[in-house]
Amino acid sequence: MTREPIFNVPSVIVALILGLAALHGLREYWLDDSQDAQLLLSLAFVPGRFTYAFDPAGVADVFASFQGPLGRAQEETARFLLGDGQPLWWTTVSYALLHADWMHLGVNCLWLAAFGAPVARRFGTWRFLALMGLGSLGGAALHYATHRYDLMPVIGASASVSAAIGAAVRFVFQPGAPLGGIAGDSFHQPAQSLRHVFTSSRTLPFLLIWFAVNLVFGLISAPLGITDGPVAWEAHVGGFAAGLLLFPLLDPAISTLHPSSWDQHDEVA
Repeated sequence: MTREPIFNVPSVIVALILGLAALHGLREYWLDDSQDAQLLLSLAFVPGRFTYAFDPAGVADVFASFQGPLGRAQEETARFLLGDGQPLWWTTVSYALLHADWMHLGVNCLWLAAFGAPVARRFGTWRFLALMGLGSLGGAALHYATHRYDLMPVIGASASVSAAIGAAVRFVFQPGAPLGGIAGDSFHQPAQSLRHVFTSSRTLPFLLIWFAVNLVFGLISAPLGITDGPVAWEAHVGGFAAGLLLFPLLDPAISTLHPSSWDQHDEVA
């Protein structure tokens, strides 16, 4: 009799979680404040830094808006994060390596283990890593589109994890494709078409709940003291959209489940 492992998670997921935890542990227990600030400056995504390259006057207006003692402290921090004003292009991906605290890291790792595992098994290691990178880019792009002059740093793997969730939605809710641990052919079943993702009775409720939770959490988490700073929920949506829309480009299983056959499954279930 074969014994199933307690934790059946692809090695790439384990490696990502351990790597993110090690980096956060390094920041928390090894680097001093100055070293950690330099790491943040090098890896965090700061939208205003990119805007400064073509609209320095607009960024200057942001500095002019800082007033009073608190404003002077904010201005000092903003000037540090602006650095020399040159856009650091790698930060559109590298910001995913940093986290605000252990809770932030833990929540992302839990979602990564749950939704990333079936996608990693379906895609393989390198396609999955490409998905994570594209999710970071998608998150940075949408956040930038809505916060062009913001000098607050964006950090966290939430956009990348959201990309894994977006990709998983394309196949994990169909009959015989379990969400979670058991590897096998069930993870290589035909995926839903994009149109059917938004009409299926299996996926639509999840989409509505996911978007609602991200919106509400993004709006109320900081005022309620759940997090020290605002949640970049736009980055979550950008990452999710990247995973959902780019799924066919990375999926090694090229077949897509026809909507009519999915409807039949829905009726039987």
